[in-house]
Amino acid sequence: MRQERRPESTEPAATRRERLRSERAERRAPRTRLEQPRVPGRIRLPRWDADTFGRFAEAAARFMGTAQFIVVMTVIVVVWVAINLIGLWGLRWDPYPFILLNLFFSTQASYAAPLILLAQNRQADRDRLTMDEDRRRAAAQKADTDYLAREIAALRIALGEVATRDFVRSELSRLIEEMDRRDGHHPVRASEPATGRTADPR
Repeated sequence: MRQERRPESTEPAATRRERLRSERAERRAPRTRLEQPRVPGRIRLPRWDADTFGRFAEAAARFMGTAQFIVVMTVIVVVWVAINLIGLWGLRWDPYPFILLNLFFSTQASYAAPLILLAQNRQADRDRLTMDEDRRRAAAQKADTDYLAREIAALRIALGEVATRDFVRSELSRLIEEMDRRDGHHPVRASEPATGRTADPR
């Protein structure tokens, strides 16, 4: 029997080797198992400037802690309740028991609490930095004080070894008395001027 020859491929040898290599790699690659959960892809979340948002939170918390905020909220509540009770100009979008107003206050409280907490956290961070700086300055000041105390103590010790005027005067008086005693003269006090006369020895 004659063996039929397969038609030779017209693609280059390098391309055929690359195709065979890719097919082998696909056969060797592990298949995804259905009993294992699929790993979710990385979702890019929107980014925002934390410092800018923190400044906004501090401004909002600072405004909510002022009398102006209380006055504005009181005026809004009074006008809201008055319009919905009396029905001015035929407007009554939130009748008693004012469910929409309660929803508004609940939403405001749910946003106000995190803003206040964020502002408090930023203030706590600033206080911590201030305390660290104060602690560093206190340590440096204590080191300077200890250094000055050691220097003052060293100066006192050095000054204690220096001869004072009274000490020199007493030593001179003692030496003069000893010299007069050896020569047989009367002792002359250091405070009295010497007359040049000598006493007769007896």
